[in-house]
Amino acid sequence: MDAVAAQRVAGVTVDVLVVDSGSADGSPGLARDRGARVIEVAESAFGHGRTRNLAAEATTGDLVAFLTQDATPVPGWLEAIVDGFSLADDVGAVYGPHLPREDTSPMIARELDAFFAGHADAATGGPAVARAGGSSWLSNVNAAYRRDCWAAIRFDDIPYSEDLAFGQAMLAAGWAKVFHPGAAVRHAHDYPPVAFARRYFDEYRGLRASVGHVEPIPGRRALLDVRGLVAADRAWMAAQGYDGAARCRWTARSVLHHSSRKGFGALGARAHRLPPAVQRRLSLEGTVVAGAPAVATGGQPVTGATVGPRGEHIEARLEQPTWQNVLTFSRAGITSLLPPIPGHGAAGPLHLAVVIPPFQRGSGGHMSLFQLLLRLERKGHTVSLWIDDEAGLMREDRPARIRRQIRDWFVPLEAPVFKGFDDWFGADVAVATGWQTAHSVAMLSGTRARAYIVQDHEPEFYATSAESRWAADTYRLGFHHLCGSPYLEAMVASYGGTSSRFSFGVDHELYHPRPISRDPDTVVVYGRDATPRRAVPLAILALTELLERRPRTRVVSFGSKLPVWMPFPHEHLGVLGADELARAFGAGSVGFVLSMTNYSVIPQEMLACGMPVVELAGVSGEGIFGDDGGVTFAEFDPVRLADALERLLDDREEWARRSAQGIAWAAGRSWDTGADEVEAGLREALRLAGARGKVTA
Repeated sequence: MDAVAAQRVAGVTVDVLVVDSGSADGSPGLARDRGARVIEVAESAFGHGRTRNLAAEATTGDLVAFLTQDATPVPGWLEAIVDGFSLADDVGAVYGPHLPREDTSPMIARELDAFFAGHADAATGGPAVARAGGSSWLSNVNAAYRRDCWAAIRFDDIPYSEDLAFGQAMLAAGWAKVFHPGAAVRHAHDYPPVAFARRYFDEYRGLRASVGHVEPIPGRRALLDVRGLVAADRAWMAAQGYDGAARCRWTARSVLHHSSRKGFGALGARAHRLPPAVQRRLSLEGTVVAGAPAVATGGQPVTGATVGPRGEHIEARLEQPTWQNVLTFSRAGITSLLPPIPGHGAAGPLHLAVVIPPFQRGSGGHMSLFQLLLRLERKGHTVSLWIDDEAGLMREDRPARIRRQIRDWFVPLEAPVFKGFDDWFGADVAVATGWQTAHSVAMLSGTRARAYIVQDHEPEFYATSAESRWAADTYRLGFHHLCGSPYLEAMVASYGGTSSRFSFGVDHELYHPRPISRDPDTVVVYGRDATPRRAVPLAILALTELLERRPRTRVVSFGSKLPVWMPFPHEHLGVLGADELARAFGAGSVGFVLSMTNYSVIPQEMLACGMPVVELAGVSGEGIFGDDGGVTFAEFDPVRLADALERLLDDREEWARRSAQGIAWAAGRSWDTGADEVEAGLREALRLAGARGKVTA
């Protein structure tokens, strides 16, 4: 920070932004004390490319310079960067050398000197301009970009080497790249031998993903390379004046260092073939890749195999549903229920077998479901969880690990977890929780009733398609539907199904007004753009309109691991834990959550924290919140939505009225009440099944 602050160039204004992803050592405070603006993101939200895109989005300068936290710019660094961009009109990026520190090991110091010497102009030793066909090497340890070049290319969201991918893409797009020897930083990665080996595993894994480099499996050529590299290290040490004892000691380290690079580099290039547990052990970052990597394309989607002129053979693989369940169900039909027992289920504990799709941390639908199941367990019912994972998204996770994830990420359920149905042992009620699970539940034997917890109208998750039709057909399978709103009850009724209603709750231990400072100009927006029904593009247009009127408005997004693209500066919190969410809701002024199908649970939690909400009118929310529940409804129009946001931000009396309404409304919502309603619906499913006698194919 001090070295950056010391940089001076006439006519150049410097803004310093620090993006911190979970530091616990006081780094954010240190940066703020030295005048930097700091954005903090969750550690789970960090990605080499996506976080740098977020940083660029949050700045306005014509040039965007990146430094890692362990790179110290030398005097003249900024002047050299500015000079590099002046060498040609089409220069899109400038980078400089990494200089060893005084205590850097001789292998790394010699490597840095030799490597960057080859980047300078061969005749003069000065700056060198590269264009298409030249070296695409870049390093975001120390690189600067013209904003319009970055905006056109952007960094790929890949595990490693996002800078190399960018360099390749920018040259292919017609931009020039400059190496400037004066734009130097002190930076050298020195690790113990084992850590070095693990770093090379990560580095060569990234090289394959970014530029397609596959390190050869070590053989005779590798032995010759290692011998040559060790000899070069010894010659460098002699030139630097190392004594005999030091040269001997470092020679042994040099042999180990270069040998481990060859071996672990080859492993890293083939990481996708290794089991996840092995990858985590070998990776210094502790990360895993799945599937053969495709070369990154500079901000564009990375595509998989395509059919070549001779009909390339493509192996069947997981990670995409095969819809085999639909075919199996078409062949087998619905399995008969067990004969009814008079009075069974009207009282007393039940065994509930709940079939769930695979999940990730932050899944709102799973959180709601698990909150309800936790209360059902507390009421004395036995719950078992069955993972229906046709796409293989959790194929590497054992049931015990999945159960621990549920307890760590969501709620402390006691329920055992099973993958697939090989160990199926029956239930009083088998419960589907999404359309992809419904066919499996319809075919399960040894159960007396079937129920379907409906949290949204899932056919609308798709365009006109086979998936949309299959999802709609699951409401006609004869299950009793437990619907999460009047809107969903009406939908189910249109398919001819029976239904009960339950309400989503609020965890009042977490979501409540807190004694923290609330920013009167902050809009907290649910930016889960991977979920189209949340209308994030509409929200972005409304916020664009709002910022035209109120430039001082601060926008904070959350809900997706990747930062949300917006044409204005904003902060992205990523996927947050419940306590972090509650703090964000307690510090913001207005919540902005749009729902084009069933309403989200998130507005309830915002209201409980005292933050009024803006939502879409005419869909499902009015049937839940009414006119005085703390939610302002606006038409499907960016200007009308901006009007609603602006009024709440500027009219403090209206804000206070809506805030009080929301707190009062949320006080009447609890997961205990929701669980009582679900329990009643499950007993109704048993009653209806008994009245029908049995369901046959």
